[in-house]
Amino acid sequence: MSTQTELKRTLTLWQVIFLGLAWNTPMIYFSVFGVAYEGSGGFLTAAYIVAVTAVLFTGASYAVMAKKYPISGSAYTFARKAIHPNAGFIVGWVLLLNYLFAPIIACITFGIFLHAEFPAVPAYVWMIGLIVLLAGIAIRGVNSSANISRMFVILQMIFMVIFCSYLAYGLFSDGGAAHLVSTAPFLDVDMSLPVVLAGASIVVFSFLGFDTMTTLSEETIQPKKTIPKAIFIMIAIVAVLHVGTSYFIQTALPELIFSDPDSAALELMSMVGGSLLRSIFITVLIAAIFTQGLASVTSVSRLLYVMGRDSILPKKWFGSLHPSFKTPVLNIIVASVVSLLAIFINIDDALRFVNFGALSAFFFVNVCVIRLFFKEKKTRSFTGTMRNLVFPLIGAGFIAWLLALLDTPTIAGGLMWVGMGAVYLIYLTNFFRRPLPEAETGESVEAPPATKKAI
Repeated sequence: MSTQTELKRTLTLWQVIFLGLAWNTPMIYFSVFGVAYEGSGGFLTAAYIVAVTAVLFTGASYAVMAKKYPISGSAYTFARKAIHPNAGFIVGWVLLLNYLFAPIIACITFGIFLHAEFPAVPAYVWMIGLIVLLAGIAIRGVNSSANISRMFVILQMIFMVIFCSYLAYGLFSDGGAAHLVSTAPFLDVDMSLPVVLAGASIVVFSFLGFDTMTTLSEETIQPKKTIPKAIFIMIAIVAVLHVGTSYFIQTALPELIFSDPDSAALELMSMVGGSLLRSIFITVLIAAIFTQGLASVTSVSRLLYVMGRDSILPKKWFGSLHPSFKTPVLNIIVASVVSLLAIFINIDDALRFVNFGALSAFFFVNVCVIRLFFKEKKTRSFTGTMRNLVFPLIGAGFIAWLLALLDTPTIAGGLMWVGMGAVYLIYLTNFFRRPLPEAETGESVEAPPATKKAI
């Protein structure tokens, strides 16, 4: 296997967007519907609006950092360069929790829904089959992943429009156009802010794809322009789809009760459109889970690759590319093996650990922008102050609030993971007596100047 550390720069704006949407996968709305509905007390629309608000401010911070440092590695790279290499390591370590558990969620939902349709086949058989298939395609290259993702993402978006049309038609048939408009999903006497915020801390998972797009910077054409645009376009698409779907569900079906939160979407489809809609849903969901899993494996393999290239992880293994495919094959295999955990855990636990990792990374990306504001005098204009201080402060506050709302076992488990990373950092630095290894680019990571030209 080659030790070459150069990725191919081939991705266009819409390929990056569709890879982000594929990681997010619009249909993840239904995959986690039962858990999100219960967690938000039924006030899904308000929960998604809060999540969108938090993500918009954080997305702005990601856009700032992606433009300044168009390098794969996402929050790990940003924190390493803007704050300190040690901080970058811890952020990257926490981000791994998010990225490693994302393929697990895809495998769990794939197994749950297909086992529900074909009870004779154990769920773990479907999970293992998906893991093997995803690994094979991811090894072939990111362009294959992008092209497959585009087709399946469009299919998902069409289905969500059809689903909302079913609900809108039912409302119109019951009472005309007036029934299509309601303030109940946004304002309700029984709605409480703590419950809505708790729901937002769960559904924020639906917007995490913009983070993964920054891991593709070194495979993207003109990343300084492309990645920031892709971030906002993707957030806008997901916001319209998920807030709109929540609105129609709450308006048409204000009181829902499910027998099993994990497969609540199947019951929802039967309520709305009977067996026909349920069958279409299963078909589209399979495609959706497939694309989400593929994008997840691609993203985690790139993060592992950058950390390996920087010698944070063993470079010989994690920082190498296949001589023909130019993909980090070993990292894909590692991610696939970790995905076997899907056989042993439930979707609620996996989802909360993904959110812990993602929200922690989001918080530090906002901190990175604030840090650069105080290091770079040129950002002191009114526009620069809003973009590089006020917005990230609001974003960091929102994210910290959502983090605090995660349940105690999730926070405890996340902190244990951070503790493991801290122990490894102490080992790498010999109790902080030596700096972390330098990056592959040759740029010193011990004290990276903020004004240095991004590579």
